[in-house]
Amino acid sequence: QAGRGMRTVVIAGVPAGALQDDLLADLLTIHFQRSRNNGGDVEQVTYPTREAGVAYVTFEDAEVVQRVLKKDQHLLQDKRLPRPFPLTVTRYCHNVSSSLVSLSLLSSEGWDPSRAKNNLWLRQTSVSEAVRFMATQSAI
Repeated sequence: QAGRGMRTVVIAGVPAGALQDDLLADLLTIHFQRSRNNGGDVEQVTYPTREAGVAYVTFEDAEVVQRVLKKDQHLLQDKRLPRPFPLTVTRYCHNVSSSLVSLSLLSSEGWDPSRAKNNLWLRQTSVSEAVRFMATQSAI
């Protein structure tokens, strides 16, 4: 059996506060066990975590990680949720630190709260000295 890190993925976009934490963890377990989501046997779901809207899913088999990462889009859906929530699934790496950075697109007149939809949220993933940015959904 592969090491735990090789069998774990990071899930971003979990709708924090939409339902009780234990229910969200159960929904994630079900989502990632379904074959239509390229899933498999889930060993553990860690939710909530120190980062809002982020969970860790550990599978019994590392091959499931490869399948889950290949799926184009993961949508967390349940009749108890107000709408489907797109999930971002990435490989777990214990040497990577993550943080969210907000970049505001300012007009020549300066900050205009009515244009807050122009805020761009980026996830910063840094390894040692390198920095890589991945676009995520708008905050508004």
